[in-house]
Amino acid sequence: MTDGRDDIDNSFEDDDFEDGPFEGDESEDEEDGDDAVVGVPIELPPLGAMPEHPRCGFVALVGAPNAGKSTLLNAMIGSKVSIVSPKVQTTRTRVLGITITGDSQLIFVDTPGIFKPKRRLDRAMVAAAWQGAEDADVIGVLYDVSRRGIDDDTLSIVARLKEQGRKAILILNKIDLVKRDVLLGIADKFQQEGVFTDIFMVSAQTADGVAHLKTFLAERLPEGPWHFPEDQISDMPMRLLAAEITREKLFLQLHQELPYSATVETEIWEEFDDGSVKISQVIFVQRESQKAIVLGKGGQRIKSLGQSARGELQKMLERRVHLILFVKVREGWVDDPERYSAWGLDFGAS
Repeated sequence: MTDGRDDIDNSFEDDDFEDGPFEGDESEDEEDGDDAVVGVPIELPPLGAMPEHPRCGFVALVGAPNAGKSTLLNAMIGSKVSIVSPKVQTTRTRVLGITITGDSQLIFVDTPGIFKPKRRLDRAMVAAAWQGAEDADVIGVLYDVSRRGIDDDTLSIVARLKEQGRKAILILNKIDLVKRDVLLGIADKFQQEGVFTDIFMVSAQTADGVAHLKTFLAERLPEGPWHFPEDQISDMPMRLLAAEITREKLFLQLHQELPYSATVETEIWEEFDDGSVKISQVIFVQRESQKAIVLGKGGQRIKSLGQSARGELQKMLERRVHLILFVKVREGWVDDPERYSAWGLDFGAS
């Protein structure tokens, strides 16, 4: 078994760092005790002056996989806080996006898609989604109108809300893809369920209708002090967000070739006096064949992944980033309790 080092072109890396070409797996048998490195805590600025009558609350965005929750969250916040890909079930854990509208601080909870779970990871993701909904002041159910017929996953969400006696708002997404009469027909079918107090029609991709939805939500949050500083847009540690950015690029480039048995972890985050940062990440896969896919011929695939991820990280962090990617085979990572803990998921969810 080769480790994939010698034939990889590392020309995408910055030249002013002395060490660290990205590499393949050194050995499946090596000690992995230091893989899960605890993130450096973020020092938050103190809360600034509050408005005279502040409002603050949580808005949970729930829906079937690929309904557009992460895209809508990013549009609401005006910045990228949740990764997006055409592949369903991209979001694996709860993501908070924070924004200010008028005197209100809206805390959006982007959750994994709700679907019929089959695997342990599926069950943990769905449990996290419902937990986010149960703790929220407002629940927004997203539905992709381009699907036309209402899918079973969305119907199960409506049924559970009925069982719990919860009301929600309905957000019909991707309205730019269907005609008005189709939209009205879908809205009428949902209205008959008796769960939704209000219905909104938006396009998360184009931001059509997003401002109106934000204003509505801001007016319905409970009165109370803001929970976060005015300029904070997420509660996700930067190490985790950086890993999510790389995972997004992995999905975008390999979603037809690589199954869900891949994840990314940030192992090293080193800041330098000139403001730059060195980020070392590991892409974990379950089989050697998957590792070969990620590396690509002559290392070209991982080079492309690194270029794409580094470019977005530099834009997000507004500083120079030196990104080092490794690929390692870990056959049982999807059943490793430590991975679930890092994502904030319940390993024993049923």
